[in-house]
Amino acid sequence: MYPSLSDLLQDVFGIHVRLPIQTFGFFVAIAFLAAAYVLTIELKRREKSGWLKGIQEKYWVGKPPTVSDIVFHALIGFLLGFKFIGALFQWDAFVDQPQTYILSGAGSLPAGIILALLLAYSRYRSKKKHQLEKPVLREELVMPHQRVGDFTVIAAVGGLIGAKIFDSLENWHSYMQDPLHSFLSFSGLTFYGGLFVAGLGIAWYARKKQINLWQLADAFAPAMMLAYGLGRIGCHMAGDGDWGIYNSAYLNDGHGGVIPAPPGGFQQALHQYQDFFLLNYGSFDRVPHAYFLKPHWLSFLPDWLFAFTYPHNINNEGVPIPGCTGLHCAMLPVPVFPTPLYEITTCLILFGVLWYLRKRIFRPGLLTAIYLIMNGTERFLIELIRVNTKYDILGIRPTQAELISLLLIMAGVVLIGYVHRKHRPLQAIPVGSSKRSGY
Repeated sequence: MYPSLSDLLQDVFGIHVRLPIQTFGFFVAIAFLAAAYVLTIELKRREKSGWLKGIQEKYWVGKPPTVSDIVFHALIGFLLGFKFIGALFQWDAFVDQPQTYILSGAGSLPAGIILALLLAYSRYRSKKKHQLEKPVLREELVMPHQRVGDFTVIAAVGGLIGAKIFDSLENWHSYMQDPLHSFLSFSGLTFYGGLFVAGLGIAWYARKKQINLWQLADAFAPAMMLAYGLGRIGCHMAGDGDWGIYNSAYLNDGHGGVIPAPPGGFQQALHQYQDFFLLNYGSFDRVPHAYFLKPHWLSFLPDWLFAFTYPHNINNEGVPIPGCTGLHCAMLPVPVFPTPLYEITTCLILFGVLWYLRKRIFRPGLLTAIYLIMNGTERFLIELIRVNTKYDILGIRPTQAELISLLLIMAGVVLIGYVHRKHRPLQAIPVGSSKRSGY
């Protein structure tokens, strides 16, 4: 695994450079950028069709600088100088633990003060340069696709907050042991929590800006599926714990590779690494596992698609890797199902399906309903072989994601009925010299 981008560059390209960029965060950023690009394309298409419209917004030109504006830029300058310029003088600590460094009190106070003064003065000079004797109130037509940057920020902030809240509810016992550290850390993120809070934030913003919510939701559907699939690449590459249950058909070869397990091999491995399993599960009977040996008709596929030990995972979960030195030298004692790989493949395929359907479905809200059913079904199925906290409800032990995914499926089905009753098909975009209507 590659906890940092430096590890990835070293292994793949032989380039040794120390970068304070974690692999998970890098791919999450890629996911947001790709989703923003796809969303922009789709919003422009819907605007061209007349399904989405912009609004006139007023703004002042030539107003003098204000105290609040100068103070805001000074604060931004201080944070940048204190943390990021300070990081240059504490490079080793920053590179090894960038998240810990950012959330700590470490930094350069002189650099923060200097950059705060520079940004405050620069803002003041810029405002004075463009100040008019009499400020002018102007209007500008702002289209929905021009707000993709705002949508991205709302999704990022709301998604992070929601993901942490839902993860805290799912793992309440461990959260209460150190609430502040748990909430501020970047580990432990629940996708559905992020989806819910970010969705509420974007819906509120869209209503404020008079954007049609049904059209916006339909435009978001392919982008969200793409973002989820690309984000899971970061989960797998970093080995952040979003893996599946143990595959008892395989064993760890002792160095992070996998080999087929002989009869009784899984039980022997449990006893061999009993300190790990008893600490994490309390008893051998509670260790989640399933037996799946690669069939002959899939013999051309590598074994690690069915069983993986996540060596050098970022959480340092597992047992020591022989001969390894450094920050990340752990591997899982028994291989697990690499569920992030399954979700990457599935969600990218589903993105392709949604991208294909977007020009063939003309009832507002119908594409959103299909997305909800696809998303819920995909996640419900993957939860069957994925490690997650289970609830005990009348003898049934579902995970949080299973409950939410079932709700999404039901919501999608109900929404299909609602859309067919309430929304008529809109006029299709002309293709060549002909026009098509959809259903």
